Amino acid sequence: MIPQRSSREWFSSFPVMLLLLGVLFFNTAEMGYSQFLKLGESLWQDYYLLRGDIATPSCDANADIEQEFQKLLAEQEMESDDEFGDMFGDDDANAGPDKEALRKSITGQLSLCNEKHRIANENQARVTNSVRAFREIDYFMLKIAAFSRDNQRSILSLLLFICALTATLTYHHIGLRPMMSKLDHKVGAGAQLLANLALSYSAYTYLYNGYNTGIEMLYPQIRWTYMIGFSALSLVSLYQCFKIPKDAEEGGSIGKAFLSVPLYCYMAFSAANFYIFKEANPQGVVLYIDKMMDMASIFTKIGLYIWIGMMLKQTFIGELAFRIFKPWKLPPEMLAFVAVLVMAVPTAYTGASGVIIIAMGAVVYSELRRAGARRQLALAATAMSGSLGVVLRPCLLVVLIAALNKEVTTDQMFGWGVKVFILTSFMFFIISLVAKQGPLKVAPVKKALIPSLFAFIPLIPYALVFVLTAIFYAYVMDAHLDEFSAPTILPIIVLLMLIYEKLLAKPYMSAFSRKFPDFYQKSYGETLEHEDDYHDIEREETLEGSVRSATTNGIVHIGALLLLMGLSLAAGGVIEDSHIIQDFSENSGLFGNMWQTMIVLLIALVIIGMCMDPFGAVVLVSGTIAQVAYQQGIEPIHFWMITLVAFELGYLSPPVAVNHLLTRQVVGEKEVLLAAEEVIGKSFWLRHEKILLPLTVMGLSLILVAFAPLIYMNM
Repeated sequence: MIPQRSSREWFSSFPVMLLLLGVLFFNTAEMGYSQFLKLGESLWQDYYLLRGDIATPSCDANADIEQEFQKLLAEQEMESDDEFGDMFGDDDANAGPDKEALRKSITGQLSLCNEKHRIANENQARVTNSVRAFREIDYFMLKIAAFSRDNQRSILSLLLFICALTATLTYHHIGLRPMMSKLDHKVGAGAQLLANLALSYSAYTYLYNGYNTGIEMLYPQIRWTYMIGFSALSLVSLYQCFKIPKDAEEGGSIGKAFLSVPLYCYMAFSAANFYIFKEANPQGVVLYIDKMMDMASIFTKIGLYIWIGMMLKQTFIGELAFRIFKPWKLPPEMLAFVAVLVMAVPTAYTGASGVIIIAMGAVVYSELRRAGARRQLALAATAMSGSLGVVLRPCLLVVLIAALNKEVTTDQMFGWGVKVFILTSFMFFIISLVAKQGPLKVAPVKKALIPSLFAFIPLIPYALVFVLTAIFYAYVMDAHLDEFSAPTILPIIVLLMLIYEKLLAKPYMSAFSRKFPDFYQKSYGETLEHEDDYHDIEREETLEGSVRSATTNGIVHIGALLLLMGLSLAAGGVIEDSHIIQDFSENSGLFGNMWQTMIVLLIALVIIGMCMDPFGAVVLVSGTIAQVAYQQGIEPIHFWMITLVAFELGYLSPPVAVNHLLTRQVVGEKEVLLAAEEVIGKSFWLRHEKILLPLTVMGLSLILVAFAPLIYMNM
């Protein structure tokens, strides 16, 4: 029986789940195809020769050399008797044929013919029914790999617009504040209507020009998708201008209403103003958005990573991991440090700091609150939970940097990334201790160690799933958990973890409790006591429900983030095509030496981090600021380490502070308001700790990363 589904799940969640599963299938098939060819080579030597049937050559391998010689000799003698043979000045036209050369040529041709027949006969003899069956699978997998390669753009474009439409319909686009009042909704819908109309016009000119250039258009289906997608977004925005949600509050102010406008709209306005009105090149906006399609594989992986995060949210891994530290009764500041440190690993594997906040932010916040952390500290740690791991392998952002900049490699970036991670972790530890409000005490080792070790037992099944799946892919698919294969392997791992939780966990725990009752009580008893601790986190009881819920919740984040990334590329195009940075660097005296250059670069990179998503920012910086830095003598690897830290500082810095916006989204507006109320009348630091703590940590880290190498080189 098919469970009851909403129209949103049928027309949004289901297609997106098929797209994401399709991407996993295609990627796994490509991994398997290379291994399949190796298997063929191990079963049949020179299998590559057996992949196609070699037809019997048309030449006669048993031809008589003397007979062929006489035949060709007669033909050449007839040509030499031609009275017009030397008409064009050929002095040798009447010369007799070279019999020795002729005989040698015939012998060589016959030898070559025999070799062709030998190869064809061997091929036909070796191509057995088993080879033919194996070859059919080979051809099928080759077609799958080719289909995947040829349709990456189409998959990304469908993913972008289905998810963006869902985010628009559910009011989930990223803004400085959520739409709450009726005025917020009217202004927000009106701004989106204008932005989407501008994008539709740009998409129309892009499509029109493609058909009228007289040159064959590449990927016409993508241009049509832009046109249809942005037009659909415009229609939805028009509908929302008149259909205000019933639960919207009365009143509102125009200032707050403009803060509720999605960020992508402001980027669309700036790009449209430049390309449509100043440059008279309307298609320029969509041309830069289309750069996403040139890196379709990377941007599709972002969707996979968000899906991973949403499925992780359906598991209990976060809670079980934090309960390892509970027996130690860590003070809130130290637990915040542990939380940020632990979250660095999934951040590296989910590709961006925002994704891990969406996936695990509620768990981090709840654990810190239970440990007695004040709300401001818990909000600060939650916002920073994804900030330290972006420099660790296999972060997708680093892969994009290396792909766009031949001056650096992923190995270099990840090697130095470990050092930067240690530095930023140390800075967070020091700053949080300096700002502590209570005594720095932990439980005695003799009381905390054994319960902490028992807390590892519930995590063993998850660890086995992780290790066994990774081993399978490593040995069977020759694919390791690196920056290239992780987006394909991790969803499989998390799906298997969900299968364990929803189908196998209860039988496993029941058997475990019967055989080892004492161990069970000490390891799982604490977990059972707090089964309601995370009632604010929506979890489904069934496997199908968990995957469906993860997909449904992930769609709005995928749509909001991908659309913001696309418009970030367009906004970056404005900066690039207006030559602001180049003109500034050429005409300004601020680049007189390396120290002044570094200060200017830091300010510019932090501002870009405030305003743009990381992937769009990397594309912009690669084509503009990076070149200025190289010209001023800054080492490429040094520059990109600075860039990553500066971006994270930007994501934590007002007025935008994207990571704080995402934190508010996962913990709820009520908690943010309560955090502000409970510090009324207290010191400036405590009133603004959620902002000041991350800014201090990342700001000091950025200064050290930027200037310490320069000081060392000039000593």
